[in-house]
Amino acid sequence: MLSAFAFAQSDAPDILRNALDCLQRKNFLPSNKRLLSTAYRVDAKSYPGEKVLYLVAYERPDRSQGLVFSIFLNGPATRTVFDIQNNAEFVRTRKADADFKKEGVKFVEPPLWGIWTQEHIAAAIDRIGHEHGFDLSDAGASRSLHSDQCESYVDPYVKQKQPK
Repeated sequence: MLSAFAFAQSDAPDILRNALDCLQRKNFLPSNKRLLSTAYRVDAKSYPGEKVLYLVAYERPDRSQGLVFSIFLNGPATRTVFDIQNNAEFVRTRKADADFKKEGVKFVEPPLWGIWTQEHIAAAIDRIGHEHGFDLSDAGASRSLHSDQCESYVDPYVKQKQPK
């Protein structure tokens, strides 16, 4: 597992730092992949009454492959809960070869929940690809980027497997 991230640009927003911290705590960021940069977008339209942070962690400088996460943001701004609800691995490809032609996205490991969710995640990957990104490096120190609270869809299964 990656121990901590350092940002090459000091202007990385708290929401991004906290989301990455949550992903680390829940072991969603694999140690066998070198993540070079990240970008995100908050969507308040797709799920009425909900805010979703789509976060992409890129493995290549050209942003052609990486990991994508759907993190629901719940609660007041002073105590935001980061609730990881989906993840996938993707590659950007020629539109003719893509699962989602309009966006040029092919899922290596598809997200959960079906085509509607996959379409929204593919669209988010495409939009985020045009956003300002933040360079990452493994800092090697155990500095924690605290989030107010962190949950994920795998939590109920982890609790069931723990010895009583």
